[in-house]
Amino acid sequence: MVDSEERRSLLGDEDEGRQAPGGPERPRSACCDPSHVLHRVVVLVFMCFLGFGSYFCYDNPAALQSQMMQDMKLSTQTFMQLYAWYSWPNVVLCFFGGFLLDRVFGIRLGTIIFSSFVCVGQVIFALGGLANKFWLMEAGRFVFGIGGESLAVAQNTYAVNWFKGKELNLVFGLQLSMARLGSTVNMNIMGWVYNGVADAVGSHGPTTLGWSLMIAGVTCVFSLICALVLAFLDKRAERILQKEEGKTGEVIKITDVKDFPITLWLIFIICVGYYVAVFPFIGLGQLFFIEKFGFSPTQARAVNSIVYIISAPASPVLGFIVDKTGRNVVWVIIAVFATLIAHMMLAFTFWNPWIAMSLLGVSYSLLACALWPMVAYVVPEHQLGTAYGFMQSIQNLGLAIIAIAAGAILDSRGYLVLEVFFCACVCIALMAVVMLYFVDYLRGGDLNRSAADRAKLQKEVSSDAE
Repeated sequence: MVDSEERRSLLGDEDEGRQAPGGPERPRSACCDPSHVLHRVVVLVFMCFLGFGSYFCYDNPAALQSQMMQDMKLSTQTFMQLYAWYSWPNVVLCFFGGFLLDRVFGIRLGTIIFSSFVCVGQVIFALGGLANKFWLMEAGRFVFGIGGESLAVAQNTYAVNWFKGKELNLVFGLQLSMARLGSTVNMNIMGWVYNGVADAVGSHGPTTLGWSLMIAGVTCVFSLICALVLAFLDKRAERILQKEEGKTGEVIKITDVKDFPITLWLIFIICVGYYVAVFPFIGLGQLFFIEKFGFSPTQARAVNSIVYIISAPASPVLGFIVDKTGRNVVWVIIAVFATLIAHMMLAFTFWNPWIAMSLLGVSYSLLACALWPMVAYVVPEHQLGTAYGFMQSIQNLGLAIIAIAAGAILDSRGYLVLEVFFCACVCIALMAVVMLYFVDYLRGGDLNRSAADRAKLQKEVSSDAE
């Protein structure tokens, strides 16, 4: 009975009694049986490490902010172009990344291609530092961005394909946890790596910066290896369990975007309004804590990374709580409101910033666990890749614009005005999530169902399908 339920969770409505062509096969160990929960755990491990390298290298500029600005002689606005160039290609390409996953490459080949872009982009980024050519570093971030966000779409699609209907919120939390582990390690060791390289070459400067970034690129190679292993495991599961028979056969059209429900568009607004107040702030946070609170560079890097440090253990725990309670919209409201409080504390008080940043870390983790899985509840399964891709695309449009705006505001008006600006962005997200609550309530409350109600509804749907 348990195996039957797990198989149905993994494959949808497939007949549990089917066997692969060629007759009965020998019994497999739990670890090697794609229908067994232990095998899904193995898949989850590689799924989580899929984004490790991308997240590690994404915040290389934040971890080396002072060194990079000094070595390359950059203003804050120019420095933030490194984040903008990461985001610009994904305004379009991330959406098409999801479309390509659905229509052209398939999830396996697409994931390998996107992981390769991440590796190549990081190498170009490092070469720009070695050659003291900032335009080459920008080009590297552009290529890195092409792969980075599309890889996140692939990771989300993998998660839904393997875990929809069971531990999806927990899986999203674990993925975020491992990804943010990469960000945390980056924040806390890249300064040490830079100093070690400086000691080896005998001086600071672009050469030291370039070799430090090249060393960071090893993590991208590790994630590419995970993509290859994951593709093998997914292909094997398809062969053994005949997953192709469980596909809908529907063909997605780009024009379907105009038919996305209003609840999905509100989720998009929440996503943009929230994340533009988190990632650009962390990108500029090191000098903020040095200038406002008098922290040393080491202390500033530590407090700036606390969001990622907290999210690593908190994300799976919070994901488990959301799984068991449901009520996703309520959890999102709590997360957005707590983030607003954290930014107001940083803007208008001189309280120890560890308090505000810790609150930001918990709320950031909670939002990711509750917000992203909601997409799977409002669009058909065959549109998931495109929906997640579009969500990433408009998020990156916001991040690109806000990165440039944040650098300009900081250069001209200072950190106080910048923090007020971030508070305004979070307020937009808060208004959107309140609207989502009422719109969802008027439409039957699907997004804000309790876990028990959601399980009961899914059981009824499964019974009707049989």
